Amino acid sequence: MYVLVRALLPGARSPLQTVARVDALRARGAYEPPVHRGGKHEEDDGRFATARASLGLRLAAFYRQQGWELRSLRADLAVLDRSWERFLATKVLLGVAGLVFGPAVFAIVAVLGIGRSPLIPVWLALLCGILFFFLPDLEIRRDAQDKRRDLRRVIGAYLDLVAMSLAGGRGLPEALLAAAEVSDGWASRRIRDALQDARITGHTQWYALGRLGEELGIEELKELSSSLALVADDGAKVRESLASRAETMRHRELAEIEGSAGEKSQSMLIAQLLLCAGFLVFLIFPAAMRVFQM
Repeated sequence: MYVLVRALLPGARSPLQTVARVDALRARGAYEPPVHRGGKHEEDDGRFATARASLGLRLAAFYRQQGWELRSLRADLAVLDRSWERFLATKVLLGVAGLVFGPAVFAIVAVLGIGRSPLIPVWLALLCGILFFFLPDLEIRRDAQDKRRDLRRVIGAYLDLVAMSLAGGRGLPEALLAAAEVSDGWASRRIRDALQDARITGHTQWYALGRLGEELGIEELKELSSSLALVADDGAKVRESLASRAETMRHRELAEIEGSAGEKSQSMLIAQLLLCAGFLVFLIFPAAMRVFQM
């Protein structure tokens, strides 16, 4: 309750929060709900989507006014290519559903005659609301971790392709873009879009890679951007740097795979030991009962 009151009560705003509030009001004024035409079912879906989008915009504006950035969570959403406003609306709607779900479970239990304390539904509502509110965060972090692992694997192959293009006589900007055009996967597509945007806006290719790494939370792209900015004028040093970095990423990936395999083998060993212990208890139980009865 203290955190809720502290968040809702207005306080002295800093200049950054004031500018963020103006931007939030502009975004809210520029938003126009989409018009849906069709049957009754499509109209209901359109109203729900419009209400959720409006709720997401209001929550995003509130976050900006309070100065809550949550960069790691935004990076996870950027990796998954999901909307920040839609994510916030989903969290709040799930939290409200949790507040209703807790007392509903208590009502079912009370009908069975198990518990009738008036404090139980309150605690169930609070616990379920908090749990449901943070469930999207857990899902986003899990999915983003898997996608980042795939992206790192693609970056290792991408660096090898860039090094081969440089060995073939191409310049660094052309080699970076040509290596990204080899595949149509989502990771190569993100790299290719960043490089093409840099060409249009007039930025360097390595600056675009650094911005992409900062947006997606990929440290390898940030380090690659810094190293390319230092040795961009020397082709031999660029090839050596890219080759060594790709080799380092492959070794790191192999180490992670071996570690994951070791964890899975240990989990299987523990499961087998528990199964054997249960089987032994099943065999010893009849004899032990006879001994204690005597």
